[in-house]
Amino acid sequence: MARDEFPDDELRRTADILFTAKVKADELRFETAPENSVEFTEEADAASGSRRTNLPDRVEKNVTYRNVEVDYAIAAKLGINRSL
Repeated sequence: MARDEFPDDELRRTADILFTAKVKADELRFETAPENSVEFTEEADAASGSRRTNLPDRVEKNVTYRNVEVDYAIAAKLGINRSL
């Protein structure tokens, strides 16, 4: 089942596909508030999400955020029958 949350340790450990990124910034400012989404097809055992420091889930335009950290991960298990 697809979830909109940071993948837990078990899913990240067993995922067939795992993408992670970590970003740090002294200052971060958005001239336009971004829109984003991640979509999974079928009924994937998958999750994506971020853990943020000093950055809200919904940022505001023309606001400067300081000492920002974002850990982001996408993890998914493929629906492959491994017993073949």
